[in-house]
Amino acid sequence: MVKPFAHDSPLRFGAIALGQQVDMRFAYVHPNLPSQISHIPGTLCNINCDIKGNVMKKIHIIIMIMILSGFFMLRQSVESKYEHSKSINEKIKLPKPNYDSNTSVEKALRERRSIRKYKDEALTLAEVSQLLWAAQGITDPRGLRTAPSAGALYPLEVYVVIGNVEGLTKGVYKYKPHGHELVKVRSGDVRDELSVAALGQPWVKEGSIVIVFSAVYERTTQKYGNRGIRYVHIEVGHAAQNVYLQAVSLNLGTVVVGAFRDDEVRKILNVLDEEHPLCIMPVGK
Repeated sequence: MVKPFAHDSPLRFGAIALGQQVDMRFAYVHPNLPSQISHIPGTLCNINCDIKGNVMKKIHIIIMIMILSGFFMLRQSVESKYEHSKSINEKIKLPKPNYDSNTSVEKALRERRSIRKYKDEALTLAEVSQLLWAAQGITDPRGLRTAPSAGALYPLEVYVVIGNVEGLTKGVYKYKPHGHELVKVRSGDVRDELSVAALGQPWVKEGSIVIVFSAVYERTTQKYGNRGIRYVHIEVGHAAQNVYLQAVSLNLGTVVVGAFRDDEVRKILNVLDEEHPLCIMPVGK
């Protein structure tokens, strides 16, 4: 007959802690336990072994779940980065621009205004095509463009930030005049970032697209010296006015923005180190 455990017996506390299932390892090593402990039926040891076995199984299951979760998270991350990198440098062939319209040059000049309020409506890819062609499109087999350039050296580069255009994913694209195509340089909608870089001017983020002109001064200064800097600035004025007039013809609005932090705009657009941003033109309906 086994006597009950004393009120302050360590074995009693162990039994309580395990929900009345005694940890026999403690009983065997404690020097003050009564000798009768050796007569406790062996089933208690079996219970203890079962408990340890169940705990180990649960630990193994938890470890396997953690390993599998980590594996799937890593796989999703790798796939996401692969899809992102695959989309960068993606080329988008633009629709052929129109060379005629119902809007005369005189009408476009008379109606041209700086518009800073736009509707939350998408532009079409054809409208984007027309605007970019007006900015720097090729108009001659010799490579001459819609805007005049000193020595036909063409120092301007054109980027378009896509925010709301039918059939075109959001991101930053570079316009390639010779192929009349876009090359993606960054994914995602960066209009908010660009607005912050433009000293918080809200119309920058409200346009369906934002056209940004940058320049590589060396293309012009290598021939004309420091005077070439002035020529580049004259040229971007020509190109911006072309966008203004084309916007009138398309019933769109735009405005030239010159106040912005150059380094931030350069970083947002992923422009080359040799390029210098000159002006920003949000466009919308």
